[in-house]
Amino acid sequence: MARKLNRRDFLGTSLLGAAAGVSLENKTLLAKLGEKANTEKELPPIQGLPKGKLGKLDVSRLICGGNLFSGFAHSRDLIYVSALMTQYFDEDKIMDTLELAEQNGINTAILRCDQHMIGVLNRYRKERGGKIQWIAQTYPKENDLTTNIQLAIDNGAVAAYAQGGIGDTFVSEGKIELLGNVVSFMKKNGLVTGVGSHLLDVPKATIKAGIDPDFFFKTFNDVAYESEPLENISAFMKSVSKPWIAFKILGAGMLKPEVGFRNAFSLGADFINVGMFDFQVREDVAIAKEILASDLKRERPWCS
Repeated sequence: MARKLNRRDFLGTSLLGAAAGVSLENKTLLAKLGEKANTEKELPPIQGLPKGKLGKLDVSRLICGGNLFSGFAHSRDLIYVSALMTQYFDEDKIMDTLELAEQNGINTAILRCDQHMIGVLNRYRKERGGKIQWIAQTYPKENDLTTNIQLAIDNGAVAAYAQGGIGDTFVSEGKIELLGNVVSFMKKNGLVTGVGSHLLDVPKATIKAGIDPDFFFKTFNDVAYESEPLENISAFMKSVSKPWIAFKILGAGMLKPEVGFRNAFSLGADFINVGMFDFQVREDVAIAKEILASDLKRERPWCS
């Protein structure tokens, strides 16, 4: 008897045939995934996903992540996955995914600030009436802190933060003042403002330096995927009264949503950012809603 695969097992196993590029086998796989997604569109949307406050914004506790849309699959040593992602997530498929997210109560997406994603967002707004709130992942440079942020502002971002690796670098190199300048520029221009990082040293240094963002964006998983141990992060975040968006909570697909979502919410996260295929959106919303309605035994108060 064939072993029953869950959705992520299926994806990981099926994609092994893609190593040769976008071959006939890969095109067949992509077509099958599309059929699954079309079935999801026919199901009734899930209602009642809880929201919280992020600065002045009302934000769904589950946020749609955008790495997959841009071909960043965090697939460790698998060399073909980024190409496969960009084949699957053409502009129409990205818009399908955002539309499904909105229909199922996700009202916010975290997306890269680049010309590709801006073009898709503008199409989505114009062609489908999309209203999803855009939190921009921005890319300030040491010699040009503001140009990419201004691009986000000019194209409708409601919130922003510097990409986590940039925050890590600024702090590791003793240049926390650059992060402070980024936060100041974002706030001056009316954005809800965050500080992103993979390293726990970044929020620690931010607070110590007196920098005052509206939220923190920090990795959180127990498989050591660009994250410190859960207990270390959770213990520190108990002392922080700012909203915390947790990301990489599934450890690049190593954890089931039921586990990663519960870890994040029970140990203090106020929101979770999760990259999703269109055929995963409805299921992820259902899981998040069920977990949020359960007894989480949180020790950290909700900060939003």
